[in-house]
Amino acid sequence: MNLSVNIAGVTMKNPVTTGSGTFGSGQEYNEFVDLSKLGAVTTKGVANVPWPGNPTTRVAEVYGGMLNAIGLQNPGIDVFIERDIPFLKEAGASIIVNVCGKSEKDYVEVVERLSDQPVDLLEINVSCPNVKEGGIAFGQDPKALYEITKAVKAKAAQPIMMKLSPNVTDITEMAKAAVEGGSDALSLINTLTGMKIDIEKRDFVLANKTGGMSGPAIKPVAVRMVYQAANAVDVPIIGMGGIATAQDALEFLMAGATAVSVGTANFMNPTATMDVIHGIEDYMRRHKIEDINELIGCVK
Repeated sequence: MNLSVNIAGVTMKNPVTTGSGTFGSGQEYNEFVDLSKLGAVTTKGVANVPWPGNPTTRVAEVYGGMLNAIGLQNPGIDVFIERDIPFLKEAGASIIVNVCGKSEKDYVEVVERLSDQPVDLLEINVSCPNVKEGGIAFGQDPKALYEITKAVKAKAAQPIMMKLSPNVTDITEMAKAAVEGGSDALSLINTLTGMKIDIEKRDFVLANKTGGMSGPAIKPVAVRMVYQAANAVDVPIIGMGGIATAQDALEFLMAGATAVSVGTANFMNPTATMDVIHGIEDYMRRHKIEDINELIGCVK
């Protein structure tokens, strides 16, 4: 039975990776999950310098998921290269690095620093709704997305994958802009912008007022957008948004995703990624499917 998939020339042993920001760089989950058994580990966002993130309160549970306004807190590229890459290599993991920034220069700097590092793919996060500068502008304007993609692609040694925001009118326009700019693959969706109000305090629950909504409630939106993007462009897609089970993952694959990313589910079930992989294997056995690629985009 073949579970391996190809993303822009990179072979993943199975189609399951981790949602950036939900898995750290694997250290927190190492005792629950054999990282070498995952298709890849997608790291938390890495910037050119350390970012403190947003003030607290930064996370809130909501019906059907959660809101987060962490603001891409991270220790910066120096610590990442020194600490996280060696850890992941030793664990036998394939590595997708999520790159964040506030300007074109920031992104390019990180990509250049990673050019001689043993990482497999770069996921360029231009769609975080919790960062005041940069991210949201790049992620919502097709021209800006095209320009940032082109700039990053010119300096990247590894294949790049632009992470698309769902907070747009037409996801296909954004997918096309990224691919025209040189993106080798796409990942979508990032979080939807949401808000929660504490009616007793008569105030916002999150210090940032708004946060990124993730979890089961966003899955139907994510499946629809992945389907639209997969039918608009001819590059591999990593689909994400509310995946908690193998059934969820299979919906994304059938909609046209080549691989999937398990995010928020990790917080409730630290073995969610492995459960999804085993569930896909069970499905393939039951339906006598020898190759996972038979399922990719099978729903037209």
